Amino acid sequence: MDSFFELYENVRRVMQADPKVSEIGYQRWVSRVEPLKFENHTAYLIAENDFVKTTVEDYYKDVFLKAFEEVMGFAVNVVFILKEDEKGDGFHEIERRMADLMASHRKSDYDLTFENFIKGKSNELAYAYCIAVSGKNNLSNQLNKAVFNPLFIYGDSGLGKTHLLRAIEHEVKKNHPTLNIIYTTGESFTNELVRAVTEKDTISFHEKYRKADFLLVDDIQFIAGKEMTQEEFFHTFNALYERGKQIVLTSDISPNRIKKLEERIKTRFSLGVQADVQPPDFETRMAIVQRKAELLDLTLPEGVARIIAEKIKNNIRQLEGAVNKIKGLTMFSNESPSISMAQRVIKETLIDSQPAEITVDRILTDVGAAFGVTADDMRSANRNAQISLGRKVAVYIIREVKGMSFTAIGDEFHRNHSTMTISYADVKELMTTNHDLKETIEDLIKNLKTV
Repeated sequence: MDSFFELYENVRRVMQADPKVSEIGYQRWVSRVEPLKFENHTAYLIAENDFVKTTVEDYYKDVFLKAFEEVMGFAVNVVFILKEDEKGDGFHEIERRMADLMASHRKSDYDLTFENFIKGKSNELAYAYCIAVSGKNNLSNQLNKAVFNPLFIYGDSGLGKTHLLRAIEHEVKKNHPTLNIIYTTGESFTNELVRAVTEKDTISFHEKYRKADFLLVDDIQFIAGKEMTQEEFFHTFNALYERGKQIVLTSDISPNRIKKLEERIKTRFSLGVQADVQPPDFETRMAIVQRKAELLDLTLPEGVARIIAEKIKNNIRQLEGAVNKIKGLTMFSNESPSISMAQRVIKETLIDSQPAEITVDRILTDVGAAFGVTADDMRSANRNAQISLGRKVAVYIIREVKGMSFTAIGDEFHRNHSTMTISYADVKELMTTNHDLKETIEDLIKNLKTV
């Protein structure tokens, strides 16, 4: 059987979904109860304080009982113990193991340097370019900046782009401590600019960014569609480029595929070199798993490492997270790492990485935000042009994303199926001539599928 601590996570999920437990109730009371042990069909749980203990006993005990029975398949007694009154060794043992686990995780937090970056065929070109611009191999900085400026690295989330940026930062600071190196993100750059404009202090903003020797910007795609931010970044880029300062950027997609990014900025991004980072191949994934296990002082049998590397293919963070979880399970359940344990962890990791369920309400909320209307507006009989367009777009997206019948979609909007058919056809036709509308709808669909 799974360890009690792992099992309790399933119990928590069941309670979160229980209609009797509001989100506030879960956060304020239920989530403040921790597992202690399971003996003789009895779950012993620790309440944070007397107020929490009294509240969960009076109002939520039946929810706990129901959730345990659903997860375990038989009736379970539940006993709440006040944390400060727990006299046995069990609680102190849990504290000790948790402290040991946190210590091992801290030890496994490696610096984001080139030495700690695991190179493979999927990232070797990006790695080589980053080495070059950092001057790590004593190549001429002037030559590197002329050829590799700007350097644009792109690829899906979790593949090491941020690690490479931070490695450049680390290397340059180590060898040239007087240089002005700025690491930021597209979102942070935007937020800083908004704050500077609001506080009427754009001069300080310009001074900060336009005097950089190295400007490293993660997730530059965030500035797309933000007119003021793009204008500012364009001038910042030009000021640095003309002075021969190194610019390194990352994005989840290549520059020419970033929608709503001004052409003049795309042109600037193409002045230097671009390199993509692909999901790691099997050998690289194995090396990542083994490195993480070593840092955690975790003896991981080759078969266990292999199944993790075989099943988790597209995200380095997920690979490392799976090893972290196995370390925790070995400490709390006294089990040794095994194939079955790895299979449980892999299943949970892959389930957790799936996008949230795409509901009609969620589609209406996203469409409403994009068109400046509300879900109630779109469900109403209001014929306002903006509301009508938002409603039609929502119909189109519901049909495309969820594959619902026009009759079912009509029920959502209190209209007949023929009206929904016409709305869908209208949007499909509009998208052939209205490029902006087409991009907006494509972005909405993309966001729905990835969030």
